[in-house]
Parts: sequence; C-alpha cells; structure tokens
Amino acid sequence: MEIFWHDACLEHDAGEGLWELPGDRAWLDVAEPHPENAARLRTFRHALRHGPVAEHLTWRTGRFATDEELERVHTPAYLASLREACAGPDRVALEVNTVVGPGSWDAARAAAGTALAALESVRGGTPIAYALVRPPGHHAQPTMADGYCLVNNAALVAETARRAGLRVAVLDWDVHHGNGTQEVFLSEPDVLAVSLHMRHGAWGTNHPQTGAPDETGVDGRNINVELSLGAGDQAYLRALDEIALPALQEFAPDLVVCASGFDGSAFDPNGRHNLTADGYRRIGGRVADLGLPLVLTQEGGYLRGYSALCLHALVEGLLRLPEPLLDDPLAYVPDDAQCTDADLDKARAPHARYWKVFGGGLADPS
Repeated sequence: MEIFWHDACLEHDAGEGLWELPGDRAWLDVAEPHPENAARLRTFRHALRHGPVAEHLTWRTGRFATDEELERVHTPAYLASLREACAGPDRVALEVNTVVGPGSWDAARAAAGTALAALESVRGGTPIAYALVRPPGHHAQPTMADGYCLVNNAALVAETARRAGLRVAVLDWDVHHGNGTQEVFLSEPDVLAVSLHMRHGAWGTNHPQTGAPDETGVDGRNINVELSLGAGDQAYLRALDEIALPALQEFAPDLVVCASGFDGSAFDPNGRHNLTADGYRRIGGRVADLGLPLVLTQEGGYLRGYSALCLHALVEGLLRLPEPLLDDPLAYVPDDAQCTDADLDKARAPHARYWKVFGGGLADPS
C-alpha cells in the first residue's frame, strides 16, 4: 500500500477557531486553532510512520495539480477568485468556516496533485494508494469553497479516471454529506456516488444540498444514506453491507475513490457518530474485500490523536491484517447500533426502480 504526501499541504493556515468572534465576543482567553489545521495532518503522518503498520507502507511524494487538471471539476472563474483570495497578506474568509491566506493556494494545488499522483500509481498497478492531504475536498463545489474545502480532490480523481475511460464509483464515509462531490456528478450517469453521513440538512448558502436520500441524480447514480446522531459502528457496517457495497458491486466499477474522513468518531468535535477505531478497521476490511483498485483521499477528522488512531486502524483493515495492531484506549462509548430498518429503507426506496439489489429493477433505458 502506498501513502502519498506533499509538504506544501502543511502551508495552509486557516488561523484561529470559530469561537474567536469579532469585537467584544471573543469568548476564549486562549484562542483555539481552526479545526482544520496542519497539526492534524502531521499527526496522521506520524501515526503511519511510527505505528506498527509502518512496515507495510511505502511512502511516495505527490505533486502540484495544473490549472487544466483543476478545471476538470472547478470553473476557471472560481479558481481565479480562490487564487486571488489566497494571495494575502491577510487571511480571507470565503465563507464562515472556510478561511484562506498565504500558503493556501499551493496547499490546495498540492492536495489535488497528490491525489492525482495516487491515481496514477493505481493505474500503474498499485492496488491501494492513500493521498494523505489537506485541505480536505469533498464539500468544494464547481463554483465555490465550502466546509473547510477548497478543491474537491476525490471528485478530481474520479473525473480524471472517468475521462480516461474507467468506470468509477465514489464512496464517502466522512461524517458530513459529500455535497461537493454530489454537485459535480449529479447529472453524470457514468459515476456512482455514495455518501454515508449524519442527518444534518443544508447549512448556509454554500451548502444547498441536504444529503437526503431523494437526491438521486441521473439513473439513481447518487445514493445518500443518512444516519442518526450517535449511530455507531454497527450502523455504518449495516449501511455498507446492505446499501453501499451491494450498489457498488452491481455498478461494477473499475476503480473506487474513497473520501476518507474520521470525524464520525465517538470523540470528534464535528461529528459525534460514535464510530470507534475498530469500526474504521472493519470499514477498511469491507472496502478491501471488494477486490478493486482503490484511491483514498483524506477528508475530515478533527480530534487529531483519536483520528490518527482511526486512520491507523482503517489502514490495518485495508491491508486485511488478521489482528488489530493497537489497543484503543478510548473506545468506551456504547455502540447502541442506531441504524433502524426505517433508516435504511429511506435510502433504498428512491432507488428501487434502478437498482436490483434494492428490490427493484433497472429502469427501462427508453
């Protein structure tokens, strides 16, 4: 398994956290860093380089994406405005949660190009390549930044592979809806996009999609599985086993692009979905068992120590290692398996006319 890295991804600095409000409303004595910061990615790298899984990994250096590559999923006007906003000298809020400044443009290009380098490696025969990058990408839409995301790395990988003639599926287990990826492919019948996420609806003007199951796209190719707050390991595994993986197998892709977030963990400040490291290990195992080429792009995960443990566990699963290599010191939150049949039925029902695995049949192409 190859891990792709680029030092420029560390240069993006979103400044202080969301509680540092204007005027007299700066509520914290000591400001928190923005949740999406360089320390989280450095911690992820450290876990993979120094954890017991390290001997199974090969590290590769990524590259910068070109303008032509970025324009495969973003408009030239948006990219020009993003580059200008990143020019400095001050940081600029593109929306309330997404801040850029000097270093952000190169970080975004490095994240995108490193994800493409991972794709190039997989197309050359590597079974699994993980782009350990930031800023994350799955909220970034063709014309706007959103939710800490500047360039949609997973969508760029998928679109690049599609243009090369591959049949592509995107599987997103970040705790938030992959709205940017949905926006890119909603009218594209040749890409299957599946997002497992907490039920959170729209936020602000930059996130008009809700992530609801009835946002089905062309020929049902967009599948949203909403899960209740605190869903837990068993809920995610049921959602994979009963909806996501059967749809992937029926679609029969040549490549699976995984938007890999760890903000669904039991301890994440942005998630609270009660996933444990063992849950991520089993997610990794389920995805590896597809037996398909995999490119993974790093998305969320904001309690960096536990997220790093979850990343290590996911990689163990992807490698199909027989036993866990690390103990989980924090996995004491009960998994109440809040994934009812009704939850899954809501995700299945809009697709019954398209997907045999959901109890219907493929639509008449006429």
